[in-house]
Amino acid sequence: MLINKELQNFNSATADVLVVGVSKNQNNVANWQQFVDFFGSPIEQWIKEGDIQTDAKSITKIPVFSTQAKVKRIVFVGLGYRKMLTPDILREAFGLVGKTLRQHKTSSIALWVDSFETEEIPASDAVILAAEGMEMGSYTVENYKTTSNVAEITLEQVSFISNADIDELVAGYEVGEIYARAVNEARTLINKPGNLLTSTKLAEYAVELANEYNFEVEILDKAQLEELGMGAILAVNKGSKEEPRMITLKYQATDQWEDVVGFVGKGVTFDTGGYSIKSKSGLVGMKGDMGGAAAVLGAMRIIGELRPNKNVIGVIGSTDNMISGDAFKPDDVITTYSGKTVEILNTDAEGRLVLADAVFYAKQQGANYLIDLATLTGGVITALGYDKTGALTNNKEFFESFLEAADETGEFVWQLPLTENDKKRIRKSDVADLNNSPGSDGHMIFGGGFIGEFVGDTPWIHLDIAGTSDAMSAYDLGPKGGTGVMVRTLATLIERLAEEDSKH
Repeated sequence: MLINKELQNFNSATADVLVVGVSKNQNNVANWQQFVDFFGSPIEQWIKEGDIQTDAKSITKIPVFSTQAKVKRIVFVGLGYRKMLTPDILREAFGLVGKTLRQHKTSSIALWVDSFETEEIPASDAVILAAEGMEMGSYTVENYKTTSNVAEITLEQVSFISNADIDELVAGYEVGEIYARAVNEARTLINKPGNLLTSTKLAEYAVELANEYNFEVEILDKAQLEELGMGAILAVNKGSKEEPRMITLKYQATDQWEDVVGFVGKGVTFDTGGYSIKSKSGLVGMKGDMGGAAAVLGAMRIIGELRPNKNVIGVIGSTDNMISGDAFKPDDVITTYSGKTVEILNTDAEGRLVLADAVFYAKQQGANYLIDLATLTGGVITALGYDKTGALTNNKEFFESFLEAADETGEFVWQLPLTENDKKRIRKSDVADLNNSPGSDGHMIFGGGFIGEFVGDTPWIHLDIAGTSDAMSAYDLGPKGGTGVMVRTLATLIERLAEEDSKH
């Protein structure tokens, strides 16, 4: 995309659409009179009379009648009361702008930055939020319908009207765009049908990502997993004709491979539940059971683009969970990569098995901190609904750093307790070290707590994104389908940790 390197004014701005923020106390906007003088007094009158809406996240579109203007349309985005404007509201408002721009097949825009910056949200931050919102909001789900060959028009040029430093605006917009495009890549992976995104295909995508950003990459195939004794992921894979893969990406930012943050993603490309088979309706949507893997890959894309000074490893355990004469069964006992044995009580509790081997492998590859992500349990939806990510942790300080990043990105996370009594139930088995399904009560805690049995004393966070990884309907920042949740939070955490390291 072309981002104009020169500040423009209303006289010189040339674009399909001019985007203007309007609030309930519009007179407080710096230089508002310049806009009124240029476009004519009716604009101001329309705002006063309510023809242009100022409620937060409202959109008003008007054609431009002024002969001196070089824009075709103005999109007014409502901000509500400026003193109540938050980064989340601004980002979501621009998500609706993105939908509007796509609807009108807009190829060029001019952003009047002064109209949506505030004392709390300076211009450089405002353009990051605007870029994130527009890019995520304009995303559409790839489909496989037979259509015409009419080329889709996308946004190709962005200009700024502002008194702020142009280099800061350009840099900020580019960062926002990088974050949002990584989210959209993750969404596309989640939305792919299971027959088109197998473990092998997911590994190929990871290799392409590694080549693009010069990551070290390792792909372990089934024979290698057998040689290493990764019995948990292999058990889940037994019923499938598709081979499993253990995918590792390493981003080394410092001379020494130390103080490494590990992202570990569940990459189950389709989950039938195995012999503990899901219901007819429960099977639909299981192509998205690799949302954790998508989040890891999306975060690694941002890291590859921005090159923070922090070592990061991404590990993804990938397979599908199918049914056949070879599939694993309830009452089976398996041996994990760590050497711990597990009594299988539920073959639909497969994600925690895949992650058991994956987190242990990440530790062996040098991870000093671990965050695992998985569409793991329906229990988290029962507990928290579809709009909150559930979390467990064994390290308060690490979790607080993570929460600060989540707060910055507007991705809500809520910690649940993991007690000694919970751990006792996970460890209760007459025939093995652990069982994989102690019960439906506290399901989210038992699922994540099982993974915790393989991290030892390593600072660890478990994120259950079963509710937040997939949107049931369209929302401000995207359409129905994969959300790419946690991509931005993971990358923001790494940037924050790198900044903290630089101060010490």
